[in-house]
Amino acid sequence: MSARPRLPAEERRAVVLDTASRVFARCSYRGATTAEIAREAGVTEPILYRHFASKQALYLACIESAWQRVRAAWDEAVANEPDPRAWTHAMAEAFFEFKEQRSAVAQLWLQALTESGDDPEIRRYLRRHLRDVHAFVAEVVARCQAAGAIPAERDPRAEAWIFVAVGLLTAVAGRLGGLPPNDLERIRAARRAWLTRP
Repeated sequence: MSARPRLPAEERRAVVLDTASRVFARCSYRGATTAEIAREAGVTEPILYRHFASKQALYLACIESAWQRVRAAWDEAVANEPDPRAWTHAMAEAFFEFKEQRSAVAQLWLQALTESGDDPEIRRYLRRHLRDVHAFVAEVVARCQAAGAIPAERDPRAEAWIFVAVGLLTAVAGRLGGLPPNDLERIRAARRAWLTRP
């Protein structure tokens, strides 16, 4: 059996991060082991710990990495949509089409919510993380308002929390095997109508 080629440190870190995201999403934070993650990533545990000081640090890095990918997809969705009235819809569509990463983000968020009750560091991180997601969405809603696409009386901060809440509901639905047929699409359509209707 031939040995795997040795990857540069940054590439190896990225492989560990991607592998860990999949393992955590599949097994949960508590259920996953660093030995399992290292084995699936094709590295040793000492190599894993060169890149991440602890299992918790790796887990939080996975959430951050997943968010950065989703954020890039949302930036691209907004940039590619000429109609500001459709920006939040384009973001939602990008999230739904981003199947593998959406699944990882959803599972990691749900797990982090569960773990935050017992782990103050995860709780602090998740609080900051959700504020970052919220701030991004609120800024997009405010830009839509500035372009005249969303009525000025809508509260961008409140609307952003509702957008995040629908994302979390989508995660819960995924974990439970879905909602009744078409309910998520009805929710999304109702939100679009509310946001853009004068």
